[in-house]
Amino acid sequence: MDRISPFAISAIALVLTACGGGGGGSNDDGPIPLTVPKASCGANDKVESALQGQVPASLRAAGFTGFNCNLQLVGQSRGDGGNWQTTQFRDKAGHLCGYHGTAAATAGRTQVGVRALDLTNPANPVHTASLTSTAMLDPWESLKVNERRQMLAADNGRNGAGGPEVDIYDLSGDCRYPQLLGSVQVGLNDGGGVTTRIVGHEGSWAPDGLTYYGGGRTVPNNYYAVDVTNPTTPKLLVAWLPPKSAAGGRTHGLSISDDGTRGYFTQIGTGNVDPAVAAVNGLFIVDLTDIQSRKANPQAPRVISELYWKDGATAQHTINVKIKNKPYIIFVDEAGSAGVTNTTSVTAACNAGLVPFPMARIIDLADETAPKIISRLMLETHDPANCAKVLPDITGLSIFTYGSHYCSVDNRLNATTLACGYFNSGIRVFDIRNPERPKEIAYYNPAGVATASPGSNHAQFGGTAAVGGGKPDWCSAQVHLDAPTASLWTTCQDNGVLTLKFTNGVWPFPESSTPPGMQN
Repeated sequence: MDRISPFAISAIALVLTACGGGGGGSNDDGPIPLTVPKASCGANDKVESALQGQVPASLRAAGFTGFNCNLQLVGQSRGDGGNWQTTQFRDKAGHLCGYHGTAAATAGRTQVGVRALDLTNPANPVHTASLTSTAMLDPWESLKVNERRQMLAADNGRNGAGGPEVDIYDLSGDCRYPQLLGSVQVGLNDGGGVTTRIVGHEGSWAPDGLTYYGGGRTVPNNYYAVDVTNPTTPKLLVAWLPPKSAAGGRTHGLSISDDGTRGYFTQIGTGNVDPAVAAVNGLFIVDLTDIQSRKANPQAPRVISELYWKDGATAQHTINVKIKNKPYIIFVDEAGSAGVTNTTSVTAACNAGLVPFPMARIIDLADETAPKIISRLMLETHDPANCAKVLPDITGLSIFTYGSHYCSVDNRLNATTLACGYFNSGIRVFDIRNPERPKEIAYYNPAGVATASPGSNHAQFGGTAAVGGGKPDWCSAQVHLDAPTASLWTTCQDNGVLTLKFTNGVWPFPESSTPPGMQN
């Protein structure tokens, strides 16, 4: 595993070339590094003891007690734990409300469904309500707020592939107590004129709040657009397959342009390190004008462009942003080059000289017909040269070890900062003001817990060996930055809600801002 093959050298060279080679077009001096520069931590921080992003096997065996760098724990609400997604809303009275999903009901549950919390005092997160309509019992990754219409929505993602229900809540009053507007089986007898089975898993709003888009990830493997002009009676408008569905491409996460006419969709590829096999995993951009304008009987959106890669798999989600007034896509994978990151797939990726764990990347969108990857947020754990050092850490684990899952920015219209949740590597924050040269500025990897939380999917999908004895948690949900208080909040699956404060003056940057509705 220590020997780098010619294919490995070629793959690493390809990464450097895609990142701009020796620094062309960058304001920084010197060659662009393969991995993201590490954060400089404070004197009182508990810094990582090995590679960037690594929790060595020895620390796992002893019971992992956590790492922190320029982030300090302020408050926590473990409850029954969390699973895959968070979102937030600030109401007219000034309450900051957070919402997060939990796993489908299991034995020992005390608070089923989506938890609503008052996060106004970050040192004391208070659970205020549990949302228990059909989709909210396990919204998976679909739980999203629309700021303009002051609504919360989710599709039924039960255990990763639920039914056709879409649930919508009103947040316009007291956001601590959302009010159910509708819970409807869209695509069946919803009166929309389109009869198509859909599956819940992922979802996102059009910014005007009139359309909710979903992706099912499994059969029938369709993306779909739901008319929520009347939120009490959502109706299916159209459903369609991703471009390479015949080659195994599947649906997952997405984001929508501010005018609603462009969609930035993911296409899942399961991972294949054979260079002779064409890549399926990646991004495709579609024209949503007919859906946005409510053209009668809209057809599958026209594909504008596609971009696929071999150094990642299980495409997770996109964020359309502007950095210094130029358009980009933040794209995050959920699996490494050979697929889900268990020992077998990681070994296969390492032997091929490809990145073994999932990561975020930044894509230049100056020409939407020819998107171009300009940087990859690789930690030292991602570097194929370090495979021998990280393989002992994941022995016996079945899925999701190191690597990214969900990311967010401070402000989509003027992004300076990217915050990501990782499996086993915690919460990590990056300076992206120069998108060709992202830099790490902070991280917080919470202590492992002795027993799994009943609302977490960590033990269910990772196996009990992933949790027992205080193994690293899965920080798999969206992270919410707040510039005025120099803080963030998120959930990790067994630790529940965590509120963190930036220290040592590393954030916010002078130009950073976190306006409502601009982080996801």
